[in-house]
Amino acid sequence: MDIKYSAAANHLGSSAVREILKVTQGNDIISLAGGLPGEDLFPLEAVRDAYNRVLSSDTSALQYGLTEGFTPLRDKIAERLTRQGIPVTASEMILTTGSQQAIDLLCKILLDPGDTVLVEAPTYLAALQVLGSYRADIHTINNDEQGILPDHLEDQIQKLRPKLLYAVPTFNNPSGETWSKERREKVVEICRRYNVLILEDNPYGEITFEENKDLYPPSLASIDRSFGDDYCVAYTGTFSKIVAPALRTGWIIGDSNLIKTLAKAKQAADLHSSTVDQRALDELLLHFDIEQHIRVISREYYSRMKLLSAELRSQNWEGAHFLEPRGGMFLWLTLSQEINTKELLPLAVENGVAFVPGEVFYSSEPHKNKMRLNFTHTPPELVPVAVQRLEKALVQWRESQTGIRS
Repeated sequence: MDIKYSAAANHLGSSAVREILKVTQGNDIISLAGGLPGEDLFPLEAVRDAYNRVLSSDTSALQYGLTEGFTPLRDKIAERLTRQGIPVTASEMILTTGSQQAIDLLCKILLDPGDTVLVEAPTYLAALQVLGSYRADIHTINNDEQGILPDHLEDQIQKLRPKLLYAVPTFNNPSGETWSKERREKVVEICRRYNVLILEDNPYGEITFEENKDLYPPSLASIDRSFGDDYCVAYTGTFSKIVAPALRTGWIIGDSNLIKTLAKAKQAADLHSSTVDQRALDELLLHFDIEQHIRVISREYYSRMKLLSAELRSQNWEGAHFLEPRGGMFLWLTLSQEINTKELLPLAVENGVAFVPGEVFYSSEPHKNKMRLNFTHTPPELVPVAVQRLEKALVQWRESQTGIRS
């Protein structure tokens, strides 16, 4: 059948990470590509007990639920966020099928084809995928290690009149960088002044490598709410990184009117996210010390990040450099200028290791000599093997380029 697809469908792009994961499934490949937490650290017994309690109590957990999500769970998330400096109530929140759906729903209710959206460079690949599907006009804001540059942000807002700024200011995916407090305050002030909505995406923010949480800057949402009730920040988070991805439960908070409109969009999309998963998470928060669990995984991920860092430095590759992140799941490796990591990837896979080429994280002017490496999923004993395989691939790539030049 010759199916006539819509213009929107023709703008759907595939995820480079998903495609790489397909290649690595079932093979003897060490994948540093996906944003996967360590399976050995999942709280398996606690999750099993939570589901047992839910399914042994009554049958309502298997029934349809509220579009906004299970109210007791929303209350508990609101309490956690309030303790983290984001005062919020359940009425200002909707539960979603992971934070990815939150991004999609917000774009659905906000963007018409051609509307301008501002992003960092680099930024989360799947967010670019969503923005592209809604045919947004995506523009990059210049940034440095402290965050996006306020002067360039204001200049672009004046010129382009964007509807949205999408940002991952804490442990950015893929760069791992964290905006300074001063940059956060300035960005919120500018966006409030020009009536630009910020979507703050924070899936990794609780995975911190320094014990003292006061050393980390406040969220954009926290800064925004200090101004009063007229919010310019919508904030999304998820249980995927701190409990388990398969539960597919995230949330988005914002102005109550925004949440009502998001609820209408979610009704059209899927009525509501999984009731039984939400009920299990509610039980988990009641009977399991999630804060202690987050401390445990954060310490282990810090150890794994330091191991990967040490192995990379031991190679002493010419022109290679990276910054060690203060949290999160990714290390952003820059190689010498002539290396094209998209071309390098097939050779790496042939040698038994995978990564994500850097160019897919840019909306324009991609940096082709960068790669994203995940350090949370691979067992520590395989990290030296992964780096050795990457070294072999680099040698082969350089040899192939010598052959081309000759």
